[in-house]
Amino acid sequence: MSTNPSRVFVARLLGLDVFDPVGDRLGRLRDVVVLSRGLRGAPHAVGIVVEVPGKKRVFVPMTRLTSMDQAQIICTGLVNLRRFQQRGAEQLVVGELFDRKVTLKDGSGDAIIEDIALDQQRNGEWLVSKLFVRRGTSTSRLRGLRRGHTLLVDWAETLQGSANDPQGASHFVATHEDLKPADFADALQEMSDKRRIEVASELQDERLADVLQELPEEDQVTLLSALDNERAADVLEEMDPDDAADLLADLPSAKAEELLLLMEPDEADDVRRLLQYDEDTAGGLMTPVPVILPPEATVAEALAHVRSEELSPALASAIFICRPPLETPTGRFLGVVHIQQLLRSAPPEQLGSIVDKNLEPVSDHASVSEVSHTMASYNLNSLPVVNSAGRLVGAVTVDDLLDHLLPDDWRTHDDGAPIRKLGGRIG
Repeated sequence: MSTNPSRVFVARLLGLDVFDPVGDRLGRLRDVVVLSRGLRGAPHAVGIVVEVPGKKRVFVPMTRLTSMDQAQIICTGLVNLRRFQQRGAEQLVVGELFDRKVTLKDGSGDAIIEDIALDQQRNGEWLVSKLFVRRGTSTSRLRGLRRGHTLLVDWAETLQGSANDPQGASHFVATHEDLKPADFADALQEMSDKRRIEVASELQDERLADVLQELPEEDQVTLLSALDNERAADVLEEMDPDDAADLLADLPSAKAEELLLLMEPDEADDVRRLLQYDEDTAGGLMTPVPVILPPEATVAEALAHVRSEELSPALASAIFICRPPLETPTGRFLGVVHIQQLLRSAPPEQLGSIVDKNLEPVSDHASVSEVSHTMASYNLNSLPVVNSAGRLVGAVTVDDLLDHLLPDDWRTHDDGAPIRKLGGRIG
């Protein structure tokens, strides 16, 4: 779009590695922070947001950058490793300016910002010089379509709306589609409540469900409450039943019941059963949908089941052998076949001949202390849970147990990290 060597386009910078002067990688650029100058002119860039090892995002001032082009970014000096927190009138280019609607002063109508050009001035300052916009844009959360033509215009040729105006989020979602749900949730936590809701509304149901499960409970409630009831029910159906139950338990009972009635009956039944348990019991921790097969099933069939991408590693580590019915609560629980045993056995072999009958299940009313003691004693990734009739009602996985044992605020961002002198030493 330009051959100006001192001009960079932010969308092309995203994901670039940031290096220190000796060539060691500091992290990856995730956003640019700009500061509005009001009527005095276009905003100027004050720094970049870099994702350092550990998936934490930190702020690096523009004054610490010695080189920035479309190929790499080099910085020098000290870098504060405290997690980035937005201040005052600061704006995130990717998080807040991309997808924003502007009005073209030539009277040709509105357009949507898709990219921003930064030009370096003689004094070293980086200013927002150009906007790459698309007119006649139409986007859809389900279709992801775009129409219209693009223009490269000066910042001064546009009228900016209020920060409170509705804003799309298709560009943000597209540029962050490679992030794991936990990392996407981290990015959401750095946003304002308004922007967080806009981004969540743009996500497809399955993606939003995965991200919600990685957010603190308070944020889960806020985002789910911002959706219309039908979509909220669709998202709950995509969540793991135990996570959906935890979220519904934090809602007012009337609201929770309203959403349960909108869910598919089978999905709602699993969640209702979990809601009957105290949260400090095995029943309150478990998932009601582990991998369950009859003793007549073969090793080949079991391996086909655990290959499913939808299964977490913990759930895929064990097959629970039961008499029909095979949906919880099942027929009589017979035992467990561990993934290692599957890998050591012949494909035609029946599971009933290799089942581990020595692993005692826990009661659905067993305490968290008993569950953790059993799992730690036998180095288990998952533990069968049965009711008083000896029927399998679910399984507690190690990730569910950790989620319960960790402090309530473990998903929130911490602070107080040291300042790192580039080159690897702490100073």
